Amino acid sequence: MPEHTTIPSDTPVIRLKDIDITELSSLLNKYQLQLTLIAEDQEIPGSFWGDEEAGLIHNQVYARTDTPVHSVLHESCHYICMDTQRRLQLHTNAGGNADEENAVCYLQVLLADELSFMGRSAMMRDMDSWGYNFRLGSCHAWFEHDTRDEQQWLLNKQLILANNTPSFLLRQ
Repeated sequence: MPEHTTIPSDTPVIRLKDIDITELSSLLNKYQLQLTLIAEDQEIPGSFWGDEEAGLIHNQVYARTDTPVHSVLHESCHYICMDTQRRLQLHTNAGGNADEENAVCYLQVLLADELSFMGRSAMMRDMDSWGYNFRLGSCHAWFEHDTRDEQQWLLNKQLILANNTPSFLLRQ
């Protein structure tokens, strides 16, 4: 796990323009994902939500420099958590059920620890700031006190190890 650098806390959310994209790309490559940057004035292909939100088509994660890192990791975690059949047909809408969506959010927090510029605290802050909704009111409270099912889901799919770190495998 890398040592984390500090991005000023007054930064609303960490965006691709705030980081060294090489490190993020390297993490995504461990999952056979490729980060593709789109020009600032272009619509992001495969973006379910539009605006600056990351897009996902097959194993390509599309983003602009104004795209938040949490959005890139969230879409990437959808790819990681879906089964092979859905992955082969993936275009824009990752689909899945509520259990998978919750596991995606959990894995996104874990993957943030693999990035020197982020870490789970910054990821949780960004998720809260962006408007993710959690039963216990904040990402931190949810992650610390209400994620046993998400952990078990990820363990069952072999996406995390028993020590609660990423396995760097795709769901089969």
